[in-house]
Amino acid sequence: MAEVQNASLEDVMKEVEYYIHKPESLELIRRAAAYAIKCHEGQFRKSGEPYSVHLINVAYILATLRTGPSTIAAGFLHDTVEDTGTDRCDLEKQFSPEVAELVESVTKIGALKFKGKDDPEYQAANHRKIFIAMARDVRVILIKLADRLHNMRTLEYQSEEAQKRISQETLDVYAPIAHRLGLSGIKNELEDLCFYYLEPDEYHHIAHLVEEKKAERDAAVQQMIKDISTLLKEHGIEFRIFGRSKHLYSIYHKMKIRHKRFDEILDLLAIRIVTQSELNCYEILGYIHAGYKPIPGRLKDYIAVPKTNMYQSLHTTIIGYEGKIFEVQIRTEEMDAVAESGVAAHWRYKEGSNYDARAEQREIEDKLSWFRDFAEYSENDQETPTDYMDTLRRDVFEASVYCMTPKGRVIDLPNGATPIDFAYRIHTEVGHSTVGAIVNDAMVPLNTELHTGDVVQIKTMKGTGPSEDWLKLVKTNQARNKIKAWFSRKEAEEKADKIPDGEKILMEELKRRGFDPDKYMDNKRLEAVLSQFNCRDMNDLFYGLAVKSINPIRIIEKLTNEKRPLADDVLTKLLNRDVDVSVKRRGNSRIGIIVPGIESMKMSLAQCCQPVYGDAIVGYITKGEGVKVHRADCPNIQGQNARLIEVMWDAEDPERQYVADLIIISHDRSFLLTDIVTVTSQYKANMLKVSATVNQENLTSTIKMMIQVHNGVQLKNLIANLRKVDGVISVDRDDH
Repeated sequence: MAEVQNASLEDVMKEVEYYIHKPESLELIRRAAAYAIKCHEGQFRKSGEPYSVHLINVAYILATLRTGPSTIAAGFLHDTVEDTGTDRCDLEKQFSPEVAELVESVTKIGALKFKGKDDPEYQAANHRKIFIAMARDVRVILIKLADRLHNMRTLEYQSEEAQKRISQETLDVYAPIAHRLGLSGIKNELEDLCFYYLEPDEYHHIAHLVEEKKAERDAAVQQMIKDISTLLKEHGIEFRIFGRSKHLYSIYHKMKIRHKRFDEILDLLAIRIVTQSELNCYEILGYIHAGYKPIPGRLKDYIAVPKTNMYQSLHTTIIGYEGKIFEVQIRTEEMDAVAESGVAAHWRYKEGSNYDARAEQREIEDKLSWFRDFAEYSENDQETPTDYMDTLRRDVFEASVYCMTPKGRVIDLPNGATPIDFAYRIHTEVGHSTVGAIVNDAMVPLNTELHTGDVVQIKTMKGTGPSEDWLKLVKTNQARNKIKAWFSRKEAEEKADKIPDGEKILMEELKRRGFDPDKYMDNKRLEAVLSQFNCRDMNDLFYGLAVKSINPIRIIEKLTNEKRPLADDVLTKLLNRDVDVSVKRRGNSRIGIIVPGIESMKMSLAQCCQPVYGDAIVGYITKGEGVKVHRADCPNIQGQNARLIEVMWDAEDPERQYVADLIIISHDRSFLLTDIVTVTSQYKANMLKVSATVNQENLTSTIKMMIQVHNGVQLKNLIANLRKVDGVISVDRDDH
């Protein structure tokens, strides 16, 4: 690595004086420098240099980013609270509450040291603090990035173990932040420094490959610059043109991740053209494409659709001098400044303006479309630090697909993201109420993979909610967490409603068996049997009873330590109805249904209403065929109370499937049946039979399906999502 020249205090002030002229602002910076140097007097770095060298270089990096006087002052002072006897009150008295707040925020980020280096959860908690501080004030992370950059420049004085640890953290945390903020200069230098310490052999190998043909490449680039300059001068366009080198980590990353050979990387020969206006950019692009052959599929217009870190430029790849391939970037002066310095360029300190840190932070959130989501993630204290880092890494740092709303808002997503991910990025409620998606003017299934440039419109319907199967479709942790939270809330609400029902079921079953409910529904007695049913509390127990996942007979057996059958008159009543009843010990129920108090009974599912596990059911006593089990709302048993008995579902068998008939009424359209079959397949239902007829008078379709499902929840989800298919009017179970 080339040795980095240390900046001096004079260098800092010279850089500052380019854009800060107010005497009071310059005096603030000088006082901060003097105060910091005095506080750290006698302290030395591992290189043997006075500690003040580090502070001066951090301030210099901040000055090159054109940050404000308070930020530069905080850069000088950023280690005073942590490493000297200074506290926040001292800084407020000496400087200002604003400077003190910045220093304290940077100090909090660094408060957790590497003592937990072997504990991922500990490190994730440390990193989370960085992002929370950044979400509150972007200036904090600018100071921290400057601090980390200078530390990386002087990492040679650390042990090999420390070099690798610090480099890995920098590559995982700080370089991605710099990238998302558009600080490409800092990001590139951090990545190359990390590459040098983490993969020294690969670093030197690629450096050798780059150097090997450097003279040849430089000559080719200079000839192309000369040829393009001649072309553009003929048209009277103002421009700057220069070659740019690819940094080593970027080359290594493409070779490793995309499995490319060194000579296959097309942008090793790269030229940048900087001009005055957007119109000039497109004019230059037209002239270059007229003069050179462009490579298909390599034109990218980041001016019309900026990246989410505000980067704008035209990218094209052409065949130029001696048949060599060149990448050409075309942008304005303002775009070039943002490309190099990102957020720091856009919000450069402007003397004379009324600076408002909160207003700036709000503007950053508006300009950087990902930043608002980022701030929202950081405020969510429900996730563990590791989950939080996974969410951030996937949803923010690795986002590389850029889609748009119909109004032009850019939404960044990770590879493989679906319209559901897109919907939740727009707003939580939009995600929850999604019923369909239109991508590039075409209706698509919700599991469609989105690509850069797609225009996505989300169709919503009030009162609907997500499907549990969406958890298998989404790629962003944000969407997954929102869906899980919705179902958690729904489950809590349903549970609260069902707890009284479960309590009533147990009380009535005790009475029917001749036990005193007041005695056996005592809290202490019930708490004693909770663990035997995997329940945390009595609410869990009563809820299990209400949803039939716990058999009340088994609870009573545990509470009373005896197995008391139903009263003789009940058995006699059943026997007089020609029901095949025996008193064998219970085995597994063939159809997954039992009659409370009776160990074995001939039973079958009624074909008219086809009950599915979890449905509310009732038994109908037949003559000669035992008990037929119907859905409680089956029209064929209404008014037959004398022949009805109580039945209940036994423990669910995940291998057992139930048949259900569905009838779907829809407006007729092309590919309707295809969409119906696709949704049915997505929800893992086994399709046994399907038929469709069209009513020509009103142009509606009637589709009848026979399917197999494992339980009522699966069937309910399928029906809910079939109703969301475009054109569908109704979906119901078909009773015969």
